Amino acid sequence: MVQTSKPIGQQRYRESFGRHYEDFQVGDVYEHRPGRTISEADNTWFTLLTMNTHPMHFDAEYAKASEFGKCIVCSPLTVALMVGMSVSDVSQKAIANLGWTDIKLTFPLFAGDTLYAESEVMEKRESASRPGAGLVTVKTIGTNQDGKVVCTFTRTMLIAKRGHSVEDKVNY
Repeated sequence: MVQTSKPIGQQRYRESFGRHYEDFQVGDVYEHRPGRTISEADNTWFTLLTMNTHPMHFDAEYAKASEFGKCIVCSPLTVALMVGMSVSDVSQKAIANLGWTDIKLTFPLFAGDTLYAESEVMEKRESASRPGAGLVTVKTIGTNQDGKVVCTFTRTMLIAKRGHSVEDKVNY
């Protein structure tokens, strides 16, 4: 996570997070910390919020009969947490998320598991239509507390160059 402080007055500073387009280098890997331990309430609330009615996420008796023997974490919650964990490292200065591809859910998460994530910069290029920005693509890998890969995806973002981010334009 890139954290800087910019002076905004005499002996007064404001923290700033994230990377501008120029800060990304292909091959760099950012370990997103802290991890996030997922509770049963997190999983239940997320399924209710998203209107996911699959009983594997909230009906313990139903889930007992499954191959897992208990409720599993709703997979879009896993993706959402991984994206959120990566914001300060890869998209704090994003103008837009352009898409997620190749989402793979390779191992279930359960209430009580801790999710960790890291992102590798796969490619970057300047925007043809926006001179103040560039496109950055990362591959994000999520693991549980035992190091088992639970989810992977590729994400492309339009990232502001220095002097072109929202925080560069307003007193933020």
